Amino acid sequence: MATVVIAQKASTLPYAPIVLAHALNNPAIVKVEYKNVATLAEHNNATVALTANGTTLTSVSAILRYIVRSHKNTLYGSDAASTSVMDDFIDKSQDIVNTSDFKTLDVIFQQLNHHLTLRSYFVGYKPSVADIAIWGALKSNAIFARQIKTGKDLGAYLGRWFNHMSSQAFVEASIAEVNKANDSTKVAKADQGSFDINLIGAEMGKVVTRFPPEPSGYLHIGHAKAALLNKYFADQYKGRLIVRFDDTNPSKEKEEYEHSIKEDLLLIGIDSSVVSYTSDYFDTIYNFALTLIKEGKAYCDTTGQEQMRAERMDGIASQCRDLSMKQATEFGQTCCLRAKISVDNLNKALRDPVIYRCNLIPHARTGTQWKMYPLYDLACPIVDSIEGVTHALRTDEYHDRNPQYQWFLDNLGLRQVHIWEYSRLSFVYTLMSKRKLTWFVDQGRVSGWDDPRFPTIRGILRRGLTMEALKAYILMQGASTNYITLEWDKLWAVNRKQIDPIAPRHTAIDAINKVKVTVAGADAYTLKEVPRHKKNESLGDKRTAYGPTIWMDQADCKELEVNEEVTLMDWGNAFIRSVEKNAEGVVTGVNAELHLEGDFKKTKKKLTWLADGAELVKVELMDYDYLITKKKVEEEDELKDLLTPVTEFKTEAIADGNVAELNKGDIIQFERKGYYIVDAVATPTSVARLILIPDGKAASISSKAAPVAQTEAKDAKDAKKKKEKAAKDAAPKDGAAAAPAVSGKKAKAAAHAAAQKPAPTWTGPGPKPEEIVELEAQIDAQGLKVRDLKTSKADADAVKAAVDELLVLKKQLPVRIEALQALAAAASAAADSFSL
Repeated sequence: MATVVIAQKASTLPYAPIVLAHALNNPAIVKVEYKNVATLAEHNNATVALTANGTTLTSVSAILRYIVRSHKNTLYGSDAASTSVMDDFIDKSQDIVNTSDFKTLDVIFQQLNHHLTLRSYFVGYKPSVADIAIWGALKSNAIFARQIKTGKDLGAYLGRWFNHMSSQAFVEASIAEVNKANDSTKVAKADQGSFDINLIGAEMGKVVTRFPPEPSGYLHIGHAKAALLNKYFADQYKGRLIVRFDDTNPSKEKEEYEHSIKEDLLLIGIDSSVVSYTSDYFDTIYNFALTLIKEGKAYCDTTGQEQMRAERMDGIASQCRDLSMKQATEFGQTCCLRAKISVDNLNKALRDPVIYRCNLIPHARTGTQWKMYPLYDLACPIVDSIEGVTHALRTDEYHDRNPQYQWFLDNLGLRQVHIWEYSRLSFVYTLMSKRKLTWFVDQGRVSGWDDPRFPTIRGILRRGLTMEALKAYILMQGASTNYITLEWDKLWAVNRKQIDPIAPRHTAIDAINKVKVTVAGADAYTLKEVPRHKKNESLGDKRTAYGPTIWMDQADCKELEVNEEVTLMDWGNAFIRSVEKNAEGVVTGVNAELHLEGDFKKTKKKLTWLADGAELVKVELMDYDYLITKKKVEEEDELKDLLTPVTEFKTEAIADGNVAELNKGDIIQFERKGYYIVDAVATPTSVARLILIPDGKAASISSKAAPVAQTEAKDAKDAKKKKEKAAKDAAPKDGAAAAPAVSGKKAKAAAHAAAQKPAPTWTGPGPKPEEIVELEAQIDAQGLKVRDLKTSKADADAVKAAVDELLVLKKQLPVRIEALQALAAAASAAADSFSL
């Protein structure tokens, strides 16, 4: 049996093998499988691959021939002549696939149309592999798709044949199978982003990636992306991932951080039971540094830090650059070792970077054995090469330092390592800098590295993010190199989808100014068993209390109207008979009358409530704001100027008695309030504390403090505009009065009208020139390409390039029409003049 694997996200889908498999209708002969990728990395990035009896084929023509030649069938002709003609059409189908040139395709289309003038099929009197090959090639061709849709310049016979083939049962079954395969990956397709980066030099089973955290802090969501991307590509190529601690700075590193990193990696599905350390290679790195010194490629520098920084910026050589090295001294402890790369390279990362520095603090693993330690820029390429890393995935912030990485590999004669850049993760109102996060911890502005306001893995987990949602979101971002500052909404929306089906429903009422409601017609206080989640019976039941006295939120009671019918959730309807308020307008009591016969579908208000009784428990409901008020922090910004004044909000509430049975980390939904995670259970001296989980909707992720700052900025901007307008109005005007400026709605209408202006068309004289026809076809084809790229969630760079090309073509059209129409008009006038 042959197995055909299809890259279902391929820009040109290989339809023919799929259709041929359905035409044979025998899974014992050929089986089709789909992979949600653009190319098959394991098969040299082909879009289709057939495997049978140890043989692998990756060209459509070879696959078609293998299938029809391997098994008895009627699709490949009954004699040598017909088989040869079919082979010719199989080759012709690949001519269609391999070109996007309009003129070339037009010639092929006309040839095919002419061949079909007196024929129903290309060879013989029934569908053959020739028809399947041509149909598959045309189906995947954007220019043909546009022409068959509009009926332009195609030829009646080719169009008739294509539609007839499309109606064949085996072709319809093929299309249905492709659609089903696409539907099955629709969520992943919309959410996963692009991983189709085709790692250079990647070989199946030989790819080795690494994740090298420094044990000087807790992992944040950006580290999670790095770790998961490295794991993804190691798994994709059936290789391995190395977890290596970059422990080269004893001043910052702690055993506590190493343990936390291992635990966090385990949470996101990365085995950290076996790790390596840069310190394992200190001897080797030291010897390589000696080699650089002996070869005159490194030198010891006594220059102070500030002066060295200034000299590197200005391209000035250090006074120590050409001095010879001497025996170690105490003074040497104040020096550093620099690589002798360049003084004035335009890439300042190459201006003699520091590669070793002295540090007398004992190392966690090597103790006092070493008094100097290599910097990451030297240690990383050396250890990557030694450990067998084939692909070093680095964020784009290392872009300027990648040539430095390469310099060390080249000058130390090390095995080469491929570098792949990807964009680092950045969120609005969020700091990812370890140094800045440490400042918040040291200043006591947060409770620790697991604070719910922190972007650390532990912080966002404590806020209520599930590990499944985190992994899904990271994979959604793909391996794009586009740098963007992300909103938090998508992450929390993904999380909501994870927790909504499994979060038990409970009820809480704000304790401050809670309102006692007397319900006439209610039975005496009683407890009933009801489902914890109406749509998930597996969560079991909970106890719900009913009685003649209930508690409701002040905010809800303020909206009540006398004789209004409302729905008491999970109970029934009731009429509001009276609403009592004090002088300040605060509701102090409500009288209601139960009306269980009422239709809950007809009421506008569905209200939460709690029966007054011993079952009720007190809780603290916590909510948080961002730590800073600015969406994107710039280099020149002072952190202290951006601090949000108040970032923690506490609400005292009462909740149903079932909440007392919850454990730390449990996630629930307080109906009409939101999703919450239990941060601390009740103790004899404190009540249970629950944290509000953002749900991805605007209200839950917007900055509570930023609007104030934004309003102040807007007011200042408006004041400046008014001042400028007043100065402009007061300025003397020369000559005739200026035409009134168009602004507001009129300006928008004018802009819209301009945008809706119809595309230029040929008005003659004479027939439309071939150049214009070709240009319009190119625009149609490019437009289809842009649409397909957007639909398939292609890389933003690819979409932008396609859009730019489309805009260039559209810009050319009116220019060429105008020029050719002028020439045609001149030619016509000359002809008229001559005839006279």
